[in-house]
Amino acid sequence: MVLIMISSVVVLAICIERLYTLNPKKIAPPHLLATVWKQLKAGEMDANRLRTLKQSSPLGRILAAGLGNAYHGRDVMKESIQEAAGHVVHDLERYLNPLGTIAAIAPLLGLLGTVVGMIKVFAEIMTQGTGNASALAGGISEALITTAAGLTVAIPALVMHRYFTGRIDGIVIELEQETIKLVDALHSEENTEARS
Repeated sequence: MVLIMISSVVVLAICIERLYTLNPKKIAPPHLLATVWKQLKAGEMDANRLRTLKQSSPLGRILAAGLGNAYHGRDVMKESIQEAAGHVVHDLERYLNPLGTIAAIAPLLGLLGTVVGMIKVFAEIMTQGTGNASALAGGISEALITTAAGLTVAIPALVMHRYFTGRIDGIVIELEQETIKLVDALHSEENTEARS
């Protein structure tokens, strides 16, 4: 039961932290790409603004990586974006493995508690016999409580793990779309200028 209670506290802490951190508006601010594009068109994107962009949000970090290598060609820009995006996705997935692990082992901890409890009940039967039915029933119900507790922790942990995984997938798709817009806009404009 102690391990199950510790697991429940860890699950709660992870869920609160991830709900706060995985805010799509904080990860990919809605008008960030438009602001960056205006600064690029006006020639205002210098090293300081690039540094500020990098520190502003995860999307800003990806865009800054791409802009830092924009003039080395489309392929180099895409590679730097992919590398930065890999780091961002890794940060977004933080604590999901422990959450999934707890979702998987909490029922097993409950089952282990039940098995240990049943062993104690049968040991009691061996020493006292089956005459005291209320003591046996109390021991059995106490043993089954651990299984219920394990499931009570595992079910919400599994639901939240799936929820956060889906939320991260949606955020990653949004980040990809925003960065593709920037790459296409920059390099289609370069191609237009090269033709003229």
